[in-house]
Amino acid sequence: MTRSGRLLAATLALLLFPAGARDAAAQHLPDLVTTDVLRVCGDPGNMPFSQRKEDGFENRIAAIVADELKVKLRYYWLTQGPGFVRNTLGTGLCDLIIGSASGADLVQNTNPYYRSAYTLVSRKGDLAGVVRLDDPKLKGKAIGVIAGTPPVNRMGDLGMVAAMRAYAPYQLDPSRKHQTVAAEVIADLADKKLDAAILWGPAAGWLARQSGVEMEVVPLLQEPDRPSLIFRISMGVRHEENDWKRTLNTILRKRRADIEQVLRDYHVPLLQEEENKLLEPEKN
Repeated sequence: MTRSGRLLAATLALLLFPAGARDAAAQHLPDLVTTDVLRVCGDPGNMPFSQRKEDGFENRIAAIVADELKVKLRYYWLTQGPGFVRNTLGTGLCDLIIGSASGADLVQNTNPYYRSAYTLVSRKGDLAGVVRLDDPKLKGKAIGVIAGTPPVNRMGDLGMVAAMRAYAPYQLDPSRKHQTVAAEVIADLADKKLDAAILWGPAAGWLARQSGVEMEVVPLLQEPDRPSLIFRISMGVRHEENDWKRTLNTILRKRRADIEQVLRDYHVPLLQEEENKLLEPEKN
């Protein structure tokens, strides 16, 4: 596999749900989708995406899908990590992952329902006007990144290794002060332990608003395509279930405006489908 191929594989695994490979049995599952209830595979502690209280934006989007199907919503909760797909979709305990990076080969993806980017997060006024990682204003700054994510590769290409304050991926630990690594990074930025952070936009937008410190969240739209810092997000289903995928695609088209409003409510940076520009809200 080429370096770019390895990078893409790592990116898709780390972006939203680090997952184990599908086992042989899961590759030949019959159609298991229930018709009387929507069974969603969810993380019980991954805000702003999802949590057991069902107040994350993926929880709200799941509720839209259930409403359109006219069925009740039920969750199978499992902390995202190695084996997430294998132990959720793969075992037939649930039928849908709400957020999956398009192109991830562990699942069959629906059509993408939003496109977003990694972002540069800073305390308001500290890095005014910085929109690129090669900006001289970032020289000598302490920048928080999550180990293994695409910004680490980009910073390495720019010779910014000394600036990195890499945070290890999430480990299930009841003693953790913060629910996720991204929340820990934002907390350190608010406490002035960091000068800036580079985080996946859908997490950064909401977490910055919750920090208690006024922050700027700037989508990184001018970086090179390799490594990509921009991704399309779909829903994930089992590979064999094409009818289920088509049903979901129909719902995504029909309820597009409702889903977009949920994403905007959670301050997700939304990009145009093809151009690296922010998607402007539709005018009524």
